[in-house]
Amino acid sequence: MKDIQDKWDKIYVEQDSSEVNLANPAEVLLQHTCLLPETGIALDLACGLGANAIYLTKHGLTTYAWDKSTQAIDKLQTYCNENDLSIITETRDIEELPPAANSFDVICVSNYLERSITSNIIAALKPKGILFYQTFVQESVSDVGPNNPAYRLQENELLTLFSSLHILAYQDYGRVGDLNTGLRDIAMLVAQKR
Repeated sequence: MKDIQDKWDKIYVEQDSSEVNLANPAEVLLQHTCLLPETGIALDLACGLGANAIYLTKHGLTTYAWDKSTQAIDKLQTYCNENDLSIITETRDIEELPPAANSFDVICVSNYLERSITSNIIAALKPKGILFYQTFVQESVSDVGPNNPAYRLQENELLTLFSSLHILAYQDYGRVGDLNTGLRDIAMLVAQKR
C-alpha cells in the first residue's frame, strides 16, 4: 500500500497548485449535473487534484475530498485556501478505511477502480443518494489510462458491480461505430440508492 501512495505522491509532487484549476470534472458529472441535489453532503472518492470536489462544492454541496496521496490533498487544500472554497480534504486510504454507512447524498468516483470496496460505496450512500462513477474500460480505442487490465472495467461491469442500485444512466460505447467520435475508453454510470 505504501508503494502505491509513493507512486501517486511522486506524480502529484511534479504538478504545481495551478494545475488544480486546470483539472476537468468527470464527464459523468458534467453530463448529469441536473441529477445533483440542491443541498447535501458529497464525497469525491480518490479525488486526485479534486476537480470533482470543486465542481460539487460550486453546486452547493458540502463536499469531502479523499485521496491516498498527501501531495494531491495538499495541493487541493492550498487551492481551496487561495480561492475561498470550503472542501473538507483528507489523506485517506479508502481501501483500509472506506466511508461509513449512510454518510453521503452524492458520491463521485472517477478514474479509480477497486472492486473490493463496491459494497462499502453502496452502503455509504444515504437513501436516495446518487453515485456518479466513471473509469477506464478494457475495450478501449486508445492507450489512455492504466496499462494493467485489472484496473480497467470489463464489458458492463459497472452495471454488475452496482446492480443493487437503481440505474439512472449508463454509457460505454466500446468499439462500436465511428471510433473517432463520442466519449471512448471509459464507462460511466449514474445510479440511486432506493
